[in-house]
This record gives sequence, structure tokens and C-alpha cells, in this order.
Amino acid sequence: MSLRSLALAAALAPALLAVPAASAAPLPLGGAEALETGGDHLTITVSGSGGHDRTYELYCHPAGGTHPHPQQACDQLDTQTKWGKDVFAPVPEDANCTQIYGGDEQAHVRGTWAGRPVNADFNKRNGCEMARWDRFSTVFAQSKGSPKKTSAESGRS
Repeated sequence: MSLRSLALAAALAPALLAVPAASAAPLPLGGAEALETGGDHLTITVSGSGGHDRTYELYCHPAGGTHPHPQQACDQLDTQTKWGKDVFAPVPEDANCTQIYGGDEQAHVRGTWAGRPVNADFNKRNGCEMARWDRFSTVFAQSKGSPKKTSAESGRS
């Protein structure tokens, strides 16, 4: 630690001790309260899914919201979150991707994750985008890939 850093820490120490005890109170738990206190909150909208369009609110730390499996979705995001890496980063423009089209399904995720704003779009226009989509399958509240059609939906009996 440099001499400058030590001097700054020594100068700030009395100010930190003067913080009122009320600020040390536990934070309230739950969806709206988590958003107000800076918790992780995402709105996930999936469209183009052939009648399976959906929008969910997902709160993490603690898990909650309208997502059907909030704890599993939060766990999936936690597993992918690494220091210095944007878990929601798009596929790089210069990525060498297979040209396999995965369907019309798209997702938009907005909110706050790990203290950072999120505004991310997902699609299945090529192999790289499909792999990125699959890393968020639980967040999008589905198993990997597109929702399976029933025999009635696919026109078969």
C-alpha cells in the first residue's frame, strides 16, 4: 500500500466511525424492496416464440418476482458472473459463427445485475447467438432451445 493510500485511509477513518447506527440496520427482503435498496432486478421479455411469449420480473439476493423458478435463474446468473466480465455482453462482431438459424425467438433483458445497468438483446440468428441463448435458458424460463411444440400445435395428431 502506498504512503498516499495510507494517509487517505487515516484521514477517512474518523468519518466512517461517525456514520449513524441506523444505517447499519438490515436491508428489507423481497422484490420491490430489493430494487429500492440496489438489489439485482431484471425484467425478462421473450417474444417470437409461437404463442409462448412471456415477461417476468426476476429479483435476486434474495430470489423472487414473477419468474417461475427465481432461485434457479439467479443461480444460473451467479454461476456466469465473473469479476471484470459482462455476463450480458453481446457476441463480438468479429466472431466466427456457424450460419445456422435457430428461429424467431428473441429476448430482451433490462434492469440491474451486480450493481450495473443491463439492457441486453438475445436472438438465435446463428450458432454463436444460439450458444449465448442456451447459457440463459433458465433465465428465459425454458429448457435449452425453443419451447417444444405439442402434437396439436405442430398440426399432428
